[in-house]
Amino acid sequence: MCLGIPGQIVRWVNRDLTFAKAEVQFAGVRREVHMACVPDAEVSQYVIVHAGIAICVVDEVEAEKTLAEYERLEALTGGTDEIP
Repeated sequence: MCLGIPGQIVRWVNRDLTFAKAEVQFAGVRREVHMACVPDAEVSQYVIVHAGIAICVVDEVEAEKTLAEYERLEALTGGTDEIP
C-alpha cells in the first residue's frame, strides 16, 4: 500500500518549475521535497507527499486530522506495520 503523508512547507529552496524544491516538515523532521506538481503552494501550507514528491495542496484542518489518525494508529499498533 502506498501512502501520501501531509507535511507543512517551511521554505522554498528552488522555485524553477522543472527543479522546484521546498523544505517540508513532517512531525518535526524536515526534508527537501520535489514541488513541480504544486508550483503555486506557499510557505505554511500543507502538501501531500508521496515518494518525495508533493502531489497536491491540502487544507490545514484535513492535514491535521490525517496526522492525528496516523498517530492514533501508531499508538494502537505499538509502532508496528500491523493495523488491528
